Amino acid sequence: MEMNLPYLAGTCFVTRRAFVDGERVVSFLVRSGSLEVKRYDLMAEAAEGFSPPGEVACRWVQVFKTRTGRGLSDRALKLTAENLFLTLADAATEPTLENGRLLQFLALMLERKRLLRRRGRNASGDKAVWEYARSKQLYEIPVAELTPEFFLSIQKQLSALVGELNPGEGA
Repeated sequence: MEMNLPYLAGTCFVTRRAFVDGERVVSFLVRSGSLEVKRYDLMAEAAEGFSPPGEVACRWVQVFKTRTGRGLSDRALKLTAENLFLTLADAATEPTLENGRLLQFLALMLERKRLLRRRGRNASGDKAVWEYARSKQLYEIPVAELTPEFFLSIQKQLSALVGELNPGEGA
């Protein structure tokens, strides 16, 4: 899974006002009718009434921080399972139930690619601890039982990201 995804915008999509450091920004990944995945960044206040033009794959809230020119690469512009996981699992991103399920699914994918290693559970036992192989950073991800219902619950998000699978088509 790989798509182009721009960096966090510097202005609100709705109000066109520039974000300021420390401001809460809501980001949406939306699949449009043309099957293109777009990112919309909005001030938290503007996001309440926002109805994106297309199917929402996921949304997250983060604190805006002015970018510096250092450390940015073209690799960061690609939306991969790895980059989506790192974005949604970032401590600055506010957790949601939907993103928790998507994170668990992405963690399983990245474990197969040996990019994440399971390190047990947190002290309360409600989250799995994963280590990112490249940075050795630990991430706590909500745990849900992997039932058919679990996979049906994230099917809409996955469909919005990668498109609908035709009957008989493999994943």
